[in-house]
Amino acid sequence: MRIAVIGAGAAGLMAAGTAGSNGADVTLFERNEKPGVKLRITGKGRCNVTNNCTKEEFFDNVVSNPRFLYSAYSEFSCADTMSFFENLGVPLKTERGNRVFPVSDKAFDIADALIRYCEDGGVKIIHERVKSVSFDGGFTVLTDKEYKFDKVIIATGGLSYPRTGSTGDGYKFALSAGHNVVKTSPSLVPLICSDALCAECQGLSLKNVTLSVYDAEKDKNVYFEQGEMLFTDKGVSGPLVLSASAHMSDIKPGRYRLYIDLKPALDRQTLDKRLLRDFSENKNRDIINSFSALLPSKLIAPFIELTGIPHDKKVNSITAKERGVILELLKKLPLTVTSAAPVAEAVITRGGVDTKQIEPKTMQSKIQPGLYFAGEIIDCDAYTGGFNLQIAFCTGYAAGYHASTT
Repeated sequence: MRIAVIGAGAAGLMAAGTAGSNGADVTLFERNEKPGVKLRITGKGRCNVTNNCTKEEFFDNVVSNPRFLYSAYSEFSCADTMSFFENLGVPLKTERGNRVFPVSDKAFDIADALIRYCEDGGVKIIHERVKSVSFDGGFTVLTDKEYKFDKVIIATGGLSYPRTGSTGDGYKFALSAGHNVVKTSPSLVPLICSDALCAECQGLSLKNVTLSVYDAEKDKNVYFEQGEMLFTDKGVSGPLVLSASAHMSDIKPGRYRLYIDLKPALDRQTLDKRLLRDFSENKNRDIINSFSALLPSKLIAPFIELTGIPHDKKVNSITAKERGVILELLKKLPLTVTSAAPVAEAVITRGGVDTKQIEPKTMQSKIQPGLYFAGEIIDCDAYTGGFNLQIAFCTGYAAGYHASTT
């Protein structure tokens, strides 16, 4: 059985190694000089390899088409992923939010383990860019040369991090085979905001705040979570924001509004008492100089600007109405989203090959027998926390196993 795997990312390496370990003659095509380029930079170079969670928790964190993954996850769960890497000699650890990392904190340990897995399975790695995939009784994979195969697994990723090779070639291969490709867009992506406050606070990280997202078209909140976020020169980023973006489709000016609760541990009544106490201790100072105990220094001036209170107004002359404005902004600091950052800045791509046209147990095309898909190219995505890599590993395993055994 001659099998081609196109793309040596997380899903492709898993698929190729699995097929090779089952005795198939596997050729892995990778356009980069080395496999696993994107893997090596995930998790800020640490690689959040999966999540040490229950099956129910895993599916609660899958945003797009969770039911499609039921069979693949049952065959290769989060626990299976952890056992897989530890058996390959990579000890793992579980951190906050059940995120799983290599003990070494080195992503290349994960990439290198997958490459060894492929080598042990006799996989041949060819560093050439695939131009087309065609079917004529068998499969022809065209680079600058022509190769013949019995089956093909497409694992070329999405559109995020194009410098790693994810340039959307796989979508073209899928379309040429008659597949639908659900419209792609960035997910787990920084957000662009129109507020001057963001640029003024660039680089400031807020910890233990609550972020909520209001969708004007649906007239409801679509996200609410506590955690950490970051101001950028154009908007906001960080774990809370990336997760929030997964709940935001068709992002355009005026549709979404963010609200930050800067003091989620305090209800309004308790926070008001705290304000009164701070004001009494700073009653003869300008208001701009009286917030150091409440806010990070970088945020104070932009925050006071939003209140409309003159920076040099004495604390002892702040009115009850003005204090109410301060209280409202501390509990509900608004930001207006204009767009998502470009897909090149996204962690993953939303959209991809339509799951209705893929067999969920095997990852084989329902349109073209012998053609399989794995990883981010499929229309499945999840929140941050190792869930997207788990999707790559379980779909890669399913594609590799079933392509080599059926």
